[in-house]
Amino acid sequence: MTLHSLPLFVRLDGRPVILVGDGEAAEPKRRLLERAGALVVGEDDPHARLAIVADDDAAVARLKARGVLVNAVDRPELCDFTLPAIVDRMPVLVAIGTGGVSAGLAAAVRQRLEAVLPASLGRLAEALHGARARLRAALPDGGARRRAIGAALAPGAALDPLGDYDGRDAAAAVLAGQAPGGVVRLELASGDPDDLTLRQARWLAAADRVTHRADVPLAILDRARADAQRERCDAPPAAGEGLTVDIGMRR
Repeated sequence: MTLHSLPLFVRLDGRPVILVGDGEAAEPKRRLLERAGALVVGEDDPHARLAIVADDDAAVARLKARGVLVNAVDRPELCDFTLPAIVDRMPVLVAIGTGGVSAGLAAAVRQRLEAVLPASLGRLAEALHGARARLRAALPDGGARRRAIGAALAPGAALDPLGDYDGRDAAAAVLAGQAPGGVVRLELASGDPDDLTLRQARWLAAADRVTHRADVPLAILDRARADAQRERCDAPPAAGEGLTVDIGMRR
């Protein structure tokens, strides 16, 4: 499956960003840029590499000719990048984009997530950041460390991100519930990723290696971690280092 865009988080603090336009279309963009620490400048600024154009197609053409990446408000066909709806739980940011197809849909999804993600999510992120040195010392193997953190963040676990983080010692919580490696075999009745059970989706998200038969659809494999090793094989593999998830289709 292809992506219409690659989601990126760009640090704009102190950097110039061009804003062309005034009024209702431009002011929300100005506020968003200022919130991100950007220096809002005019079209003539020679150093800016990003621009938001509210109401001037000619400016879009001029800026693109200079190599500036442009967001043309409400004209997705002219956009080099789009602006997502944002859920802010600093330092956690959740961005919802539709490639400019429907800002209303992105806003509706954001509102749902606002109700689900607790205000304490940012504090949990900071606690995990503060625990990095202890976890690296206790779990020097990167795969083992990642699996342990994943186990602590699982639904209902000590650091469940959808729960209300109570300030507990994040490193201790991770080390108390380390996840094992080995091989987990998934036999799927459907090639539709929406038919994955919650448990199957969790295994895929945690895998260091994904092995699969030839008939397993790419849409299923895309649900695994992006950096997990993938291997096509005709028979279930032996255990390797870390967690291997082996996938076959039920016959």
